[in-house]
Amino acid sequence: MERKKGTRLFHHLKKWLELAIMDYTMVEEGDRVLVGVSGGADSLALLDLLSSPMVYVPSFSILAVNIDLGFDPEYRDYAVLEEYLSKNQYSYIMEKTDTGPLSHSDYNRKNPCYLCTRLRRKRIFEIAAERGCNKIAFAHHRDDIIETLLVNLFFGREICTMMPKQSIFGGKLNIIRPLAYIGEELVKKYGKEQGMPVIENRCPTSKVSKRMYVKNLLRELEKDNRNIRGNIYKALRHVKVDYLPGRMRDMK
Repeated sequence: MERKKGTRLFHHLKKWLELAIMDYTMVEEGDRVLVGVSGGADSLALLDLLSSPMVYVPSFSILAVNIDLGFDPEYRDYAVLEEYLSKNQYSYIMEKTDTGPLSHSDYNRKNPCYLCTRLRRKRIFEIAAERGCNKIAFAHHRDDIIETLLVNLFFGREICTMMPKQSIFGGKLNIIRPLAYIGEELVKKYGKEQGMPVIENRCPTSKVSKRMYVKNLLRELEKDNRNIRGNIYKALRHVKVDYLPGRMRDMK
């Protein structure tokens, strides 16, 4: 694609993307990487950065995959995304589904996000197997890792978060998150700088989800401590297991 070459932001993001890939051995020579593309700024930025020449990362091939969830019955967003992918000569697969409305239907009101994510990922895994992809790249960034930690802590009663690299199906497939070192603000800024299309998230749950609750909470906390996100992220590397209580009886 015709990218704005040489910008400071481009080189900054490329540096941290390659560092994450190398630190976690996300990509190896000859890998075929399926890039999950939702149409949002994060996934388009990831696709763009992974498609640019690498300095230290071994050569690999890319397949962009979009699973349209069906929230836009007229598929206007689908058309915009397809035009973008085609114009920039990406190798891609796009599929139209009714996963979103199905997950939000009456019989599944309690947990629409779980079913929606499960069905979408199931299809992505199937496409990866069909097309010979051994890695799946998702556009989760540093803020997603921080927010997931707090969502799981507050609502899941466990201390865990997303892994930059995760082996599944007995090692036959690996999920990678090359944006793990990069904050959301810079990813969004890069999308604007490169003139990427703005595709609205039409999920009815997105603005009232537990993740949005945590995101808003962090914004409020940042008013008093602008380092709050960075501190939480660094804490993930300084876990003092000896100072955690371990097994305890449930409190009434």
